[in-house]
Amino acid sequence: MASNVRQAEPRRLYHQVADQIRNVIDQGSFRPGTRLPPERELAQQLGVSRPSLREALLALEIEGRVEVRMGSGVYVCAVPHSGGTSEPLALGDSPSELMQARSVLEGAIINLALARATKPGLEKLKTCLDIMRQDVRRGHSPADADRGFHVAIAEMTGNTVLARMVGELFDGRHGFISSRMTDRTESARTWAAALREHEAIYQALEARDPQEAVAAMFWHLTASRERWIDADPGSLESR
Repeated sequence: MASNVRQAEPRRLYHQVADQIRNVIDQGSFRPGTRLPPERELAQQLGVSRPSLREALLALEIEGRVEVRMGSGVYVCAVPHSGGTSEPLALGDSPSELMQARSVLEGAIINLALARATKPGLEKLKTCLDIMRQDVRRGHSPADADRGFHVAIAEMTGNTVLARMVGELFDGRHGFISSRMTDRTESARTWAAALREHEAIYQALEARDPQEAVAAMFWHLTASRERWIDADPGSLESR
């Protein structure tokens, strides 16, 4: 007999790290207005990775517990006593986990897409690439064309479930945590780099070169993670 009891969703890692930092603040170790230790030092103290710490600090900033000052560091905010413990805000999936999932999924998809590639499918990719190029040239964000490019590759497999999954993972960037991180790291320079990587993927697919296509996709998603998550934009600690 199936159980009707729903299991509680596991707490995301950045929520757990945010809890640790919040507890330290609430215990009085850091008074309002004081600066938290530099990111590298704080990550070592808590025993977590810097990407996980960065996500936790962004969550606390959205919550109003800390203030991130560009080029200066992270400062504790004064928070009025609420009289109770509030539930954590729904801030979306971890950007680190989103990129890991995309790497696993899209790294496998591109082989199947190449095996089933058609001329119309390649033309659709080229159209997305042309729009991206125009957006970058005009100084606009090519995020929509970027999404279209990745979904179009998944559509080339003929599997609608894979195409939907790729689109849903890409749309994870609209969560609170992901959006805040995007605001801090996205620039004309990063989009220009992403455009070059998309061009390499298209060229490999057009040449029907499976080894090069897999390599180009792997490099693109790795570089995207480094630009979005692993890079230090100078916003979370003083240089």
